[in-house]
Amino acid sequence: MGKNILTTVLAVMAFSLILSSCKKTNKINQDVADKKLIEQYVANNKIKGQFTASGLYYVIIKAGTSNHPTFNSEVTVSYKGYYLDNTLLDQGDYFTSKLSNLIKGWQEGIPLIGEGGKIKLIIPSSLAYGANPSGGVRSNAVLVFDINLHSFNGN
Repeated sequence: MGKNILTTVLAVMAFSLILSSCKKTNKINQDVADKKLIEQYVANNKIKGQFTASGLYYVIIKAGTSNHPTFNSEVTVSYKGYYLDNTLLDQGDYFTSKLSNLIKGWQEGIPLIGEGGKIKLIIPSSLAYGANPSGGVRSNAVLVFDINLHSFNGN
């Protein structure tokens, strides 16, 4: 009986290892696909910006003040978000939230500007809503956001 339990435990461990490596491979493949989509979008629209190490593409349109928000700041922004095919996803005026509660692409991108700044973020799916989004967002969608940072509180 002890040998059967050991065999079962080893089988479960092997299966778990295979599943986790598949997830990593899928994420890597999605990251590669997203980067190609972003590069094509940028080329087609003649956008001049840069990538961060995480894959976020950004263009600082207006730098704003020298004071920049941090991960723990509460930010007030106006924004327009859309898919790469220019279909509107969402927009808001004077939306306020803790930056830490927002998608990773915003958490990384918004601190690149100061109060009064404007930025365009082209966000790979892994920094947006990923493969299992809610609220009707497309699965694995690369998203574009035009954001104006009106103000922020805290550091």
